[in-house]
Amino acid sequence: MRPIIGITTYVMPASWGVWRDLPTTLVPHDYAAAVTLAGGRAVLLPPDDLDADVLRVLDGLLLSGGPDISPELYGEQPGPHTAVQPERDAGELTLLQAALDLDLPVLGVCRGMQLLVAAHGGTLHQHLPDVLGHERHRVAPAVYSEHEAVFTPGSRIAGLMGADVTINCFHHQGVADPGKLTVTGRAEDGLPEAVEDPDRRFLLGVQWHPEVSRDKRLFGALVAAAARS
Repeated sequence: MRPIIGITTYVMPASWGVWRDLPTTLVPHDYAAAVTLAGGRAVLLPPDDLDADVLRVLDGLLLSGGPDISPELYGEQPGPHTAVQPERDAGELTLLQAALDLDLPVLGVCRGMQLLVAAHGGTLHQHLPDVLGHERHRVAPAVYSEHEAVFTPGSRIAGLMGADVTINCFHHQGVADPGKLTVTGRAEDGLPEAVEDPDRRFLLGVQWHPEVSRDKRLFGALVAAAARS
């Protein structure tokens, strides 16, 4: 049986066929396709903070991208550019905390990396242009910007990425303090682009969007770790 990877999802208004602006549980198909191509079985997880019992049937957890996490998770109030979904935060934290207790393989993408950081006592910059003085991490709506990252030799992410260190970004927030996690990748401007916990079986967060290219290096590593669960 293929390893089962749970993917967290949005609840957003969506339109299709005769339906308009219907509240919908969704996630870009790239996430599920990337898991499938890597040999896993994707299962979508709507926001739900009642319990984490679903982890009993999962072999790995993928925290997908999306809206900003609530700054209250790291002791701050929302700034003028911050848009949150508290119900999603609550559901994903319930899953993540239980997954950490089980040492379940976890991959966090963009927002997912930021949630990992907050769950490990870290903090975020709420609006990068205010800190960095540029908008190269989110150049325009629905446009990914490309950068070359620098990875820590010997780290998990360095081993996975190899010689191809080009990443694609779309985010306006970023890691200020990684908390208990280790920063193992940075952009040219020094912004953290990857975090991990080397003491765990598989706990990796990336600020970019590997699902867009269906990157088998990262998703294959998640599925491989999940196969050993």
